[in-house]
Amino acid sequence: MCLISSSLYLKRLNKNPVEGFSAGLIDDDDIYKWEVVIIGPQDTLFEGGFFKAYLTFPYDYPLRPPKMKFITEIWHPNVAKNGDVCISILHEPGEDKFGYEKPEERWLPIHTVETIMISVISMLADPNSDSPANVDAAKEWREDPNGEFKRKVARCVRKSQEMAFD
Repeated sequence: MCLISSSLYLKRLNKNPVEGFSAGLIDDDDIYKWEVVIIGPQDTLFEGGFFKAYLTFPYDYPLRPPKMKFITEIWHPNVAKNGDVCISILHEPGEDKFGYEKPEERWLPIHTVETIMISVISMLADPNSDSPANVDAAKEWREDPNGEFKRKVARCVRKSQEMAFD
């Protein structure tokens, strides 16, 4: 990733923000590590939450995707218990050895922080329980989305709100 283009990109993103998230460098001296805050989408169980995550870009970005990890606790089928986000757009480019994803659903160098965040916000609104990173959350989502799953998400939303205002 070129230092100049990253700096210009971040300035453009801050000048023309996209609804639903904010982004910035964790450390001004390291363009490869970004912090994002996703605002829980309206009309979802995550509404009202403030979910902090890190985007870590590889040195050969944009040829390879960044990694995304939630720092704020979140209960979701496509987020591993350690916070790692598992969605197609963040998977290495090319053929899926398991045949689940089409190459065009995976990482492409044209993706930006905006397209990643829009995909993650969409993921919050519509979990994919067929390919879960958190099997327990996926099972709860499929079997009883308004029961235990909803209670766990509500607890995460409350905790995220408390952390946001500390």
